[in-house]
Amino acid sequence: MGAAYFYHLTRAPLEATLPMLLEKSRQAGWRVLVRGVDAARLDWLDDKLWLGPEDGFLPHGRSGGEFDANQPVLLTEEPGNLNDAACLMAVDGAPVSPEEVQSLERVCILFDGNDPAAVERARGQWRELTGAGCAAQYWSQESGSWQKKAESAG
Repeated sequence: MGAAYFYHLTRAPLEATLPMLLEKSRQAGWRVLVRGVDAARLDWLDDKLWLGPEDGFLPHGRSGGEFDANQPVLLTEEPGNLNDAACLMAVDGAPVSPEEVQSLERVCILFDGNDPAAVERARGQWRELTGAGCAAQYWSQESGSWQKKAESAG
């Protein structure tokens, strides 16, 4: 049974934080599904990942191709585990179910701390997931480095 990790982005934007979390997930040997809600935004993130430093290249792809199941990192707005991922990273308010948290190694929910609507969505997700018995952690970078601010055993 996994856990949901909430990442409250206040200092570094999504395009800087996501590659760091993807790299850590890949080092753990996990396939990762990055779920968003807007195709254009995911295309933009895809471009950012391709333009990263050569020594930090993250093999990945956009969903909709014939090799989705083989991608170590797959960006999609579709529901389901399309690439047999052990980790789901939800961005921009993408939905996450309690069943996904319980069936995966890790679920990461990244939200923009400078967007009041995004903060409210994340609070709602916290209440929904912890209310369903999911373990969860809340991480903030408000002080400059990542610090765990809250935890629920589920």
